[in-house]
Amino acid sequence: MNLVEQTVKNFLENYNLDKCGIPLLVAFSGGYDSICLLNCLKNISENKIVAIHLNHNWRGDESDREEENCRIFCEKIGVEFYSEKLPDGLSCTETEARNLRYSFFEKCAKKFSSNVIFTAHNKNDNAETLLYRISKGTGIVGLRGISPHRDLYYRPLITVDRCSIEKYCSDFGLSPNNDSSNVDIIHKRNLIRNDILPKMAQINADVIEAINSLSVCAREEEKIIDEFMEYINKKIFIDGKYVTGSFLELSRAVQMRLIYNIITPLVPQDYDRKRIQILYDFILDNSHSKSGRICSVTSGYDLFVSEKCIELLKKKETENFFIKIDKTGEYKNGRITVNIREFDGMPDKIDKFSGETVFVDLSSVDFNFEFRNRVDGDIIQPMGMEGHQKLKKYLNAKKIPNHLKDELLFLTQGNEILWAVNLGLSDKIKVKTKPTHKIEVKKDGN
Repeated sequence: MNLVEQTVKNFLENYNLDKCGIPLLVAFSGGYDSICLLNCLKNISENKIVAIHLNHNWRGDESDREEENCRIFCEKIGVEFYSEKLPDGLSCTETEARNLRYSFFEKCAKKFSSNVIFTAHNKNDNAETLLYRISKGTGIVGLRGISPHRDLYYRPLITVDRCSIEKYCSDFGLSPNNDSSNVDIIHKRNLIRNDILPKMAQINADVIEAINSLSVCAREEEKIIDEFMEYINKKIFIDGKYVTGSFLELSRAVQMRLIYNIITPLVPQDYDRKRIQILYDFILDNSHSKSGRICSVTSGYDLFVSEKCIELLKKKETENFFIKIDKTGEYKNGRITVNIREFDGMPDKIDKFSGETVFVDLSSVDFNFEFRNRVDGDIIQPMGMEGHQKLKKYLNAKKIPNHLKDELLFLTQGNEILWAVNLGLSDKIKVKTKPTHKIEVKKDGN
């Protein structure tokens, strides 16, 4: 068996893909790398193989000819071919091209009911990726290079150099597409491939192997770091939150790595130390805040920091909640039901006013209430106090985090809070001798 095919075969066996029983999708541009991979898989795999091709439509007739060449080759070797063509006028950037390709790949995974997509990244691609990341500024994580396996994506040729791939194509009489844009050094990776790497080869003729060795070392170092960070997490990550005091006791290097671990699942870009530093400074600046502060991490997530905890929060739109209450009965708004009824007698306990059920004395107030979220200007007369205080001060005293304040519900009369659900009652409606009403709040699912 050819050495390249043996490498691919070993890869399939290592990931239990040799006889997995599902279609194997191959990202197929028709270039040297992907035509080599597709031919290898056809020769050694018993699974159904589908070549998936995205025509970016950036080079006019040349793009169309490449798509047709791919179709003809697949017919020749007996592999199913599926392609799509992008519309005119899309942005012609490396980043946009990558995003469009991977969106297409994932669409194909659903279409063909597969969770295996092969891409033909090779050892040279990995070296180019490392140099690109170094030029942009990276840490050890970025030095790991292209992973052999990530999510749906598998890369059987990642340990095979470009010379071996070209020799395979020659040996098997394959005729790859030749993308004319590959020589345009306006694209950064082409500059690395066609200019920078050849110059580095003047220093070390085996530069591709040397850079890939760096990648292997980085992966090994990462495993050590990951094991240590898992140990740290067990000590300071409790109930889905990091304990602020414990975080502050860590060394700065560990703190920075912890922040990186928090945000990298959300941020697709490579390691960005500037981003980590901003969040690090935010945590230190707000680590003694009683009610906490929020910093945006991505369009979908915030980082919350208080003296108690550090927590990643998914952003959500606050829903304004309002119910007008002018008589006893049951009121429902969305998932929340409020039941207010007269109560004759004495409950077993009337001294607990911080739950979702309360007993109150409404004999001295008009029966004209609202059940709503907080608004600017709200005040409350806490139990045991003669005067009023701003609701903001009351909530801060209760140490309610800022990001939770808009979710609280209140029984109000005008701008006066009579009951803060789960927090406390106003002195104005507390039970002095016996209650007149019972109020219950229920949420669907509770």
